[in-house]
Amino acid sequence: MPGQKRMDLEAAAKPVSCLGLTFENENARREHFRDLLREHLSNPQFHATPGFPKASDDAIVELSDPPYYTACPNPFMAQLIENAAPDDGNPYYRTPLAVDVAEGKNDPIYNLHSYHTKVPPRAIMRYILHYTKPGDLVLDSFCGTGMTGVASQLCGDASVIKELGFKVDPQGKVFQHGSSDPCSQVGARVPVLLDLSPAATFITNAYNTPQRLLKNACLRRRWRRDSLL
Repeated sequence: MPGQKRMDLEAAAKPVSCLGLTFENENARREHFRDLLREHLSNPQFHATPGFPKASDDAIVELSDPPYYTACPNPFMAQLIENAAPDDGNPYYRTPLAVDVAEGKNDPIYNLHSYHTKVPPRAIMRYILHYTKPGDLVLDSFCGTGMTGVASQLCGDASVIKELGFKVDPQGKVFQHGSSDPCSQVGARVPVLLDLSPAATFITNAYNTPQRLLKNACLRRRWRRDSLL
């Protein structure tokens, strides 16, 4: 069976939840929100939004994976923010991050696509770990290829955090070496990524859908494993 067909069958097999709604599968979720996006696109005032791309409605819908990614100003943004982790009511306080941040550029994610102002995601992780907690919104309104989004999601990977030189206890608390006071907590943050360039946001969307990319790669290379069994 061709890889794309197998991937489509797997995507059709699992229920998904999105913005308080439950769908039969990812395809049903995507089509539901694409229909809603078409309704927004039928409104001339929506087309007058600053930064709106010069493209046909069909092209915008075809490129989009709403509500998470749209090739135009995202009309679902307010709902996405409302459905993020609620404010716990605790006063926000962080000391300034006074450390040297030096990360090499020989990182598989960094090298996947060249971009002249790209920053290694592990360098960004240090700031996100220091200034935020799991579930917090992280806004990058000039996101380029989306390394802030990648860094926000990598904060949920304890092994990557340890590679940065931190200690992680069984409860997911993060410590600087030599300190008994936790400085952060393992857990993904919620990135909000915006850019004026539709090409940049398209690349950003690809970078920040790791499960879909991994599933696609596994399905396309499965024949290699099967032939050895």
